[in-house]
Amino acid sequence: MIKVEMLSTGDEVLYGQIVDTNAAWLADYLFNQGLPMSRRNTVGDSLEDLIAVLKERSEQADILIVNGGLGPTSDDLSALAAARAAGVELVEHKEWLTHMEQFFSDRGRVMAPSNRKQALIPANSEMVDNPVGTACGFAMTLNRCLIFFTPGVPSEFKVMVDKQIMPRLRERFTLPEPPVCLRLTTFGRSESELAQSLDPLALPAGAVMGYRSSMPIIELKLTGPASLRKAMEAVWPQVQRVAGESVIFEGTEGLPAQLAERLKAKGLNIAIGERFTAGLLCQQLSNAQAPLGNSSVLSPVSESLSETAERAKDLAAQAGCDLALVVGSINDDLLNFALHTPTGTQGLCVKFNVNRHGLRVRQEVCAMMALNMLRRWLNGWDVAAEHGWINIVEAIEI
Repeated sequence: MIKVEMLSTGDEVLYGQIVDTNAAWLADYLFNQGLPMSRRNTVGDSLEDLIAVLKERSEQADILIVNGGLGPTSDDLSALAAARAAGVELVEHKEWLTHMEQFFSDRGRVMAPSNRKQALIPANSEMVDNPVGTACGFAMTLNRCLIFFTPGVPSEFKVMVDKQIMPRLRERFTLPEPPVCLRLTTFGRSESELAQSLDPLALPAGAVMGYRSSMPIIELKLTGPASLRKAMEAVWPQVQRVAGESVIFEGTEGLPAQLAERLKAKGLNIAIGERFTAGLLCQQLSNAQAPLGNSSVLSPVSESLSETAERAKDLAAQAGCDLALVVGSINDDLLNFALHTPTGTQGLCVKFNVNRHGLRVRQEVCAMMALNMLRRWLNGWDVAAEHGWINIVEAIEI
C-alpha cells in the first residue's frame, strides 16, 4: 500500500480557531482516487517543529501533502522549513515572480514587496502551478518521500490537488483501483436502530458497513475494494430494504438537488413560506436550482394547523405555483408544516424532542422535515411519517 499523509500547518488550525475543511476534503478526495490517507498531522507556526515533522514523516510516508504556510507574512514558514529540512537554500523562481506581478497588474493593483517571498522555493524543488492565487506550490523529494507544498486557501488547494498533484502521482505510482462505496442517506432513524437491523447482514469478506451521523441525517456506506463490486451490489438491496422509507436519497447528491430534478422533470414549480426556518429551506432549494416561485420569510406568529394549511393554499395561488410549502412558527415545542399540491393541501403539527440542540440544528431538522414531506408526496406516499425525535400530533387535509 502507498502511504499517503497530510500535514496541516498554522496556529489557527492547531488551536482550533478555524475548522480544517481542507483535511476533510482531501481525505475524501484521495479515498475516491484509491489512495486512502494513512495519517494526518497538524503543526503550528514554529520553524523548528515544521523542520522536525518534515524530516520525521519523510522517513515513513511515500507521499506527504503539506497544506498552508505559503503566504507573504512572517508566520508563513513552509518553504523555509522545507529548505532547512533538505539542507538547501531558498531560491527565487523568476517565472513565478513575473506571474505574481501580472496577477496584481491584471487587477489594477501594485504587488507589495512582501509578496516576493511567495516566489522563494527550495533549490532542489519543482514548482507546482497555482492557477488561481499567488502562493507558489512546489514539490520535492526528501528521504523516501515525495512532498507537495500547497496553499491553505481552499479554492487554491483543491484546484492544485486535482489539476497538478494527482496527475503527477498517476505518472509516478501505479495506483490501485478506486474502492467501491455504495451510499444512502436516511432521515428519522437513529444510528443504533439502523445498526441493530443491519449488523446481522452477511457482508462480503473485505467489505465494511459504515455509519456517519450528522444531525438530522444518518449516512450508510458499504465500502470495499473494486474486486468486490458485484458481491456488494448483490447485498445492497437488503440494506435498502432495512432503511425503507427513511431513505431520502442515494449517492452523494443531496435531497434538495434530487427534488429539484424531480420537480423539473414533472414540470412543477413551488413557492416557499418560512417562519421558524428563516429562509434556510428556500436557500437550499435555490442553491439546487429548483423551480421556485415567489417565496418569503414570514414574521413569527401563533396560528392553528388549519390556518397554516390555508396559508400554503393561498401562497400557491398568489405565486402562480403548482406547489407551496410552509413552515410555521414554533410554539410550546409544537410546529406546523403545510404542503399544497394540485391534489389538495396537507398539514402536519409535530412536537419536537430535540431542544437540546442549538437553533441552527433545529432549523436544519425542520427544513429536512419539510423537504421530506415533498419527497414523500412525489413518491405517492402519505406525507405524515414518524421520525423518532419528532412526533406527529395532528394531521389534516383540506
